[in-house]
Amino acid sequence: MKWDFASVFANTDALLVGAAGTLRIFAICLVLGLSLGLVVGLGRYARNQWLHWPATAFVEFFRNTPVLVQILWFYFALPILLPFSISPLAAAALGISLNSAAFSAEIYRGGIQSIEPGQWDGARALGMSWGQAMRRIILPQALKRMTPALTNRAIEIFKMSTLASVVAYVELLQQGKLIASLNYNPIEAYTAVAVIFFVFLWPLVQFTYLLERRLGRSE
Repeated sequence: MKWDFASVFANTDALLVGAAGTLRIFAICLVLGLSLGLVVGLGRYARNQWLHWPATAFVEFFRNTPVLVQILWFYFALPILLPFSISPLAAAALGISLNSAAFSAEIYRGGIQSIEPGQWDGARALGMSWGQAMRRIILPQALKRMTPALTNRAIEIFKMSTLASVVAYVELLQQGKLIASLNYNPIEAYTAVAVIFFVFLWPLVQFTYLLERRLGRSE
């Protein structure tokens, strides 16, 4: 076959709109997923059963159901149960953010548990409460250990943004589908989408490697 990217270049504006949509949902899901993940992770680590069990149920449910199903449920089923409609962006952001929060929660929990018990003993000897010890001593050390895993989670969130196309949210894959259907050039259209994703993600992946090496040297 003969490759012809002329029709793809002719629709650069559509791809730019899709790239903007991808970056938008990535930013929303990154902030919501990692922030909520911290709250849920602290709940998973807590000894209080009223905090531990709801956090555990949240993690188990969203880790063990597909993100695609979650997005479709929020978009099609939630408006049936509640008296309001939901936009494609909101449905996709909810599905990806909640799923990411469940996985991030386990990263936070594992990072906190990796801190030596002596750190807690030292904090209590200084008269710190549980919250003060967590904020001043435990979390700063745990975050250093969790940073590589959290950056990898960010990469996964970026790639999961393509799932928003299932509810017709305007992002890169959705625009690629549109170009392919209009010009009958699926190979060129999807190749362009893949290249754009690579251009966005390659620097982030390299930054992750650099961060891991620096954190390894500082241990």
